[in-house]
Amino acid sequence: MWVNALREAADFIRERDDFLIVSHVQPDGDAISSTVATGWLLGKLGKRYTMFNEGPVPSKLRYLWKSDAIVASGDDAEPPAKTYRSVICVDCADYARVGRTVSWFAPGADILNIDHHPTNDGFGLANLMKFDAAATAEILFELIDEFGLAIDKDVATAIYTGLMTDTGGFRYSNTSPVVMAMASRLLEAGVNGPELAEHLLERMTPGQLSMIRRGLNRLEFSEDQRIAWLWVTSEDLEQTGATNEDLEGLVNYPRNVEGVEVGILFKENGGASVKASLRSAGKVNVAAVAQAFGGGGHVRAAGLRVTVPLREAIDQVVAEVRKALDEA
Repeated sequence: MWVNALREAADFIRERDDFLIVSHVQPDGDAISSTVATGWLLGKLGKRYTMFNEGPVPSKLRYLWKSDAIVASGDDAEPPAKTYRSVICVDCADYARVGRTVSWFAPGADILNIDHHPTNDGFGLANLMKFDAAATAEILFELIDEFGLAIDKDVATAIYTGLMTDTGGFRYSNTSPVVMAMASRLLEAGVNGPELAEHLLERMTPGQLSMIRRGLNRLEFSEDQRIAWLWVTSEDLEQTGATNEDLEGLVNYPRNVEGVEVGILFKENGGASVKASLRSAGKVNVAAVAQAFGGGGHVRAAGLRVTVPLREAIDQVVAEVRKALDEA
């Protein structure tokens, strides 16, 4: 089955040209890494392509090959000058995750959907999905192998970045023997693992520190101490000068408290909606919790968005998590 999916994805690419490569809104390390790795692959095959995303590339990821060539769309973005018949979506758990990028799709566009989220419903004409993969970058590694291309330091660094960020520095339960074997090959290709670990996992911006201080000051627990959550607002970002990328990793603080099974970060977006990021110690499938609200993700890491006031969002999501814990 997997071999057939790889061949189908390879045929999709061979038979077409002039691709649009997109990842999900508010892209993370795996999304950007997978975007540039796909661009690298298409370039090696002599294909034309444009890399696009709703929102900017996080500053911590701007060292990646061709990351400066990713077209970013903001709230005031102009309509696209052209649309694309051939689209490759990477790391998008569902079709809605492409956001406003969809305006760049031609009507009836052919989509190659490359993803590792178990909640993905296979929205592509061709679907290269591996739900036990640690990251979409892992799938890209295998697709590059399918074409018989030798990896160089540029694409190796991108794939290593995707693996490192989605495995929490090779600490999470998705750090499989396959991941470590890939990491070994990537290091042999010239990746500077210690330098990337320092840059991506250890360094902290002043804005990130400010958001940690504010968030931890609001840390709350359920009565049995098995659920912990904190929350931030758009005003917090404005007052501290922080950005959305400075919230990266904040959800791990409630999750890492001893005895906590599920940690949650709530982000209020100007009162219009609330985004919740969930992390599980393993007993609760937080992807199922997120799906109850129209979200999705992985068993241990998922996200959702609701259009209710912050306190109501907290009550609703915590109640759903408590229900899942009781059932577990």
